[in-house]
Order: sequence, then C-alpha cells, then structure tokens
Amino acid sequence: MSAVPTLHLPAQPYAEMIACAYDAYPLEACGLLVGTGSKVHRFVATTNESASARVYSIPGKELLRAEMAAEDDGLEVIGVFHSHTHSEPYPSPTDIAQAPDPNWFYVIVSLKREAPESRCYRIVDDAVSDVPIAVG
Repeated sequence: MSAVPTLHLPAQPYAEMIACAYDAYPLEACGLLVGTGSKVHRFVATTNESASARVYSIPGKELLRAEMAAEDDGLEVIGVFHSHTHSEPYPSPTDIAQAPDPNWFYVIVSLKREAPESRCYRIVDDAVSDVPIAVG
C-alpha cells in the first residue's frame, strides 16, 4: 500500500469548517472537501439530513450540486467533514460502515473540549488509517 498523503487544508476552508461545526451545535455538522489530490481548494457546507447529534447524512442533491460545481472548476470532491459534538474525533462504527469512497479524506472535528480538535482518516474496507493534516 502506498504512503498515506498529508491533507493540505488552507486556513480559509478550515475556518469555514470549524464555524460550520459550531453553527450546527448541538447537532452534527457536515460538509464536503473540494480540491485535487490531497489539497483542499474549498469547503462546501451541507445540510445534515439526519438532523441528529449522533449521525449525519448529506442530501444527494447537495452532493450532486457540489460535484457538478467542482467539475466545472476542474476540481472534485475529495472528502467529507463532520463534527462530533461530545465524542473524540475518531470514526464511529456508523461512520465506518457508511464511508462511501475509499479515496476520500474523512475529517472529523470534535467539540468535546474547550478548543475544537480536528483529525483526518482514510477508511478502506472498514480499516481506518490516520492521515496528517497541514492547515495553512
């Protein structure tokens, strides 16, 4: 297996992702990471169709819109973000079971402590691998 790439997340999309997590609290927030390879170019906030503090689901129409807009700009959806309101930033069994794409980056922001904690993963065949995040 090849080396795990670092997710490059510019400050602006990162700040938007953290704001999205706080705005949705006490429910889980979610959104899409748009870019190329392992570099995020923009963050697209989405609706948590589940309206839940424990799970998230992105409406198909919002995913399709984000994919089409990305394609128009020569980019693609490279990952997904969601928040954990009261637990560690590690994929839950539900997160692992519902991971749609083995090539995606899965970013979880935990609001459990005073400051938000962000971690990134790859999820392939139920196996979770840590991915370093470079913000800025």
